[in-house]
Amino acid sequence: MLRTHARLCLALILSAPFAFCADVAPVTEPNFVVIMAEAQGWSNTSVPMDDRMPDAKSRIFTTPAVERLAREGMRFTYGYAASPRCTPSRAALFTGRSPAALHMTYVGLGRSEGPVHTALLPPEPVLELPAATVTVAEILRDGGYTTAHFGKWHVGRTDPSRHGFDQSDGATGNGGPDNVASPNPKQAFGMTERGIAFMTAAQRASRPFYLQLSHYPNQERKEASGRPERGAKVDSDEIDQTVGLLLAALDRLGLAANTYVFYTADHGAQGRVGNAPLSGGKGAVLEGGLRVPFLVRGPGIAGNVCSRVPVTACDLLPTIAELAAAGPAPREVEGGSLVPVLRDATGRGRVQRTREELVFHFPHYDLGNGGPATAIIVGALKLIRNYERGTRRLFDLEQDPAEAKDLAPSQPEKAAELDARLTDYLKAVNAQLAKPNPNYDPAMAGEATDDARGRKGGKRKQ
Repeated sequence: MLRTHARLCLALILSAPFAFCADVAPVTEPNFVVIMAEAQGWSNTSVPMDDRMPDAKSRIFTTPAVERLAREGMRFTYGYAASPRCTPSRAALFTGRSPAALHMTYVGLGRSEGPVHTALLPPEPVLELPAATVTVAEILRDGGYTTAHFGKWHVGRTDPSRHGFDQSDGATGNGGPDNVASPNPKQAFGMTERGIAFMTAAQRASRPFYLQLSHYPNQERKEASGRPERGAKVDSDEIDQTVGLLLAALDRLGLAANTYVFYTADHGAQGRVGNAPLSGGKGAVLEGGLRVPFLVRGPGIAGNVCSRVPVTACDLLPTIAELAAAGPAPREVEGGSLVPVLRDATGRGRVQRTREELVFHFPHYDLGNGGPATAIIVGALKLIRNYERGTRRLFDLEQDPAEAKDLAPSQPEKAAELDARLTDYLKAVNAQLAKPNPNYDPAMAGEATDDARGRKGGKRKQ
């Protein structure tokens, strides 16, 4: 059925009047397409995200469109979502600021009455993207671009038009515009069709464009499948088919040579499906929850390059601002421009950020993640601070991507150094922290399910 749907969509695209018209003035500014996959693990595609590791790609999934992006562009071994959860990651991509700084660290509110089954009380996160925080769409629209976001919004109830988007599907959550448990395949293909129509109209108007396509989950499919990998494969196939349709449209419109395409995901897959050989998954600050596919194709970017420069979703705003010559990014932006790396034929270069370290702050209980935690990465070293357990674990990601060997006992000075830097960062951005729960009853700790910890009884869930 999905293949039939894809063929029908492709037939519509090919039959549309997409040929470049001689009377349309060429656009000199580059265009931008950002594709955010839903819960796609690091090894959830058929592209090896680390060319040194045979198991850094899926043996189950085939993703020819993502393979094309890798063949024609640059992929990043150490590509990170800003959070192991959806809302914080999306907010960070839009703004270039970390979830810790935005206080957008979770997808909903925890128990306001104080649960008895958790030793710590997670903070109540901000659920609405702040109106005063500048987005990549606002920067580009001020520079003459037309902008659109189709698909999953999930950063609040405010319409995307208030955040710089000329066109959108509205302030959608997991259920999409129809608010259903199974938004796909309808929305996966529908939002792609709307994106292609948007690009076509922009070309006819001689306007440079920014288009973001954010995919939805399929809760009904996940719950009905006895084997999680089956549902994940269907999701992966749908995403890849739509990416293929989009790339074909860019070719037919004559826009491919002047368009940057960014491909990433909001966080890793739940459990280990698509995350192996990394440890952990969605909801955890382990590599499986944070490291995701991250690819860029566009003018001046060499093909089939595997870069080992660490990058995050926060880097997209300053990168796009520089490529568009839209002026410097806002001062509060924490990400750095990837342009020096993208323009290096070997994928080397230095990303200038406000701070050297990368920090992933997740002060919440979620999906059996072991409790509130924060991770800091400096070079190849990563420290994970667990607040409930009071532990500090240290890993060498270059030698141990599965985070199997804790180096803190043998390198206590290095662990202390990274821990101090982590404290400095959290203070600098005024991060919210989990606090001791005065009502905690250890005897009740086992009564809550992993998924309910930190959000059961919440005021809002999308």
